[in-house]
Amino acid sequence: MARGPVVCQQCDKAEPFCSCEKYCCICKGMEQVHLCVDGLYYCPDCREACDVALADSRVH
Repeated sequence: MARGPVVCQQCDKAEPFCSCEKYCCICKGMEQVHLCVDGLYYCPDCREACDVALADSRVH
């Protein structure tokens, strides 16, 4: 069980504070990309295909 907020693997900051270039780690797309529970960014299609939850979904 992970503790604390999910952070970007590159800068160790939560998504609202991350200043890294945000692109999907699978397809390199930049549309609607969000941080997921593994600390990587995914677009909606790749996130669904890989069954990875958004970082903020873990809180609920």
